[in-house]
Amino acid sequence: MDNYVNLFSAYPLIALLGYVLGSSNMALYLAKLKGVDILNSGSGNPGASNALITMGWWAAVLVCVHDLIKCNLAVWLAGALFPDIAFAGAVAGAASIIGQMYPFYMHFRGGKGFAAYLAVTLALDWKFALCLYAVLIVILVASNYVAVCTLTTIVVVPVWFAVRGRYTEALLMLIPSVVMLWKHRENIERLKNGTEIGLRSASKGEHRSKK
Repeated sequence: MDNYVNLFSAYPLIALLGYVLGSSNMALYLAKLKGVDILNSGSGNPGASNALITMGWWAAVLVCVHDLIKCNLAVWLAGALFPDIAFAGAVAGAASIIGQMYPFYMHFRGGKGFAAYLAVTLALDWKFALCLYAVLIVILVASNYVAVCTLTTIVVVPVWFAVRGRYTEALLMLIPSVVMLWKHRENIERLKNGTEIGLRSASKGEHRSKK
């Protein structure tokens, strides 16, 4: 009985740990330093893509590096603090993606989770993640749209874990996948209409007002 109590008390703590770490938003920090209203500029999304649109490549890179570090830290720290709890790292990782998308101190208006999702995938299976990154680069160059890479990723990753028999991790990654699909509904609509901001346009800073 005590083991079950410990499990039920541990998982919420692990999820909270991941969520809090994931809530850190570098795009917002940089925007404040630069005097940019990132929530009302470009796509209006406080993530790497809009950092690129509103502040340039250097900002987008810093946001991606920050997301990589914080999400890997969530997975590692959960495993280190809760070594006897199964899938502690995966729970914290999935929660960190949710934190990236819905940070409490930004009225739950955060990024769209793509960089965080890639970071957690790297932490859970680095060999697969590196192969995925290579494929995504090809897709990005061919399509010119980050949203296409995102949609590809949120489908492929849970399927990969399921095929490998890692069903719990597949389920845990499916949760942020579903949320990200909802968060990207406007991107999907713009892709259909041909009005989505492409990477090449974004890198030139051609979009400065909220769509």
